[in-house]
Amino acid sequence: MKFIGIIPARYASTRFPGKPLVDINGKTMIQRVYEQVSSILDDVWVATDDNRIFDAVQGFGGKVVMTSDKHKSGTDRVKEAYDIITKEGDVFDVIINIQGDEPFIQADQINSLKDCFNSPNVDIATLAKKIDSVDELLDINKVKLVRSIYGKALYFSRFPIPYQRGVEESFWLENHDYYKHIGMYAYKSSVLGEIANLPMSKLEMSESLEQLRWLENGFTIQTAITDIESIGIDTPEDLNKVKQMNLL
Repeated sequence: MKFIGIIPARYASTRFPGKPLVDINGKTMIQRVYEQVSSILDDVWVATDDNRIFDAVQGFGGKVVMTSDKHKSGTDRVKEAYDIITKEGDVFDVIINIQGDEPFIQADQINSLKDCFNSPNVDIATLAKKIDSVDELLDINKVKLVRSIYGKALYFSRFPIPYQRGVEESFWLENHDYYKHIGMYAYKSSVLGEIANLPMSKLEMSESLEQLRWLENGFTIQTAITDIESIGIDTPEDLNKVKQMNLL
């Protein structure tokens, strides 16, 4: 199978404008993400709506495509980018939507997504990590998920699921394995076209989680478990913490 990675990158982030272009020890964040995944995929592109990001990616020798500034989700931007990239060139079996604010993404995470497609029945894949603290379990900014015994996602929520009736929250992790969602997706190219055309669903609007639109419309999402902690940079404070961690 042929795998392409597409990295959506917006300049006008509400919490951190210009985030893809911030300097992390001599390289922009978008360059670090690009370089982390380039060696393990058949092709990698950045999809942006801003000339500054476009020029920066070309400046370090990366592949970049300009997309609309009207997209409401990263999936929509990835779909437009893929259509442009493959208009006169190669097509790919699977597209991996890579977060542009995770400069420490690991090859093992990408390979876990790729391995999901060893089964011909998988249309969408994503990652999950076991939750090991009550604080993380109760944090509404950490998206939780429940899985079937076959690894299919049953539901995603900002609240802890499942709820344990009659049990103090401090004991929930002792009674059940909880998982948080790591927001990387891989889609078969044919499926991406279908889900990009779906209207927003009631479940999606309720939780503000795009993947619920897919579940509500009958698509299945295969999950792979990762032990690697995802380090995202959403705010300037996050960037300062990462720099202090001396990861590079």
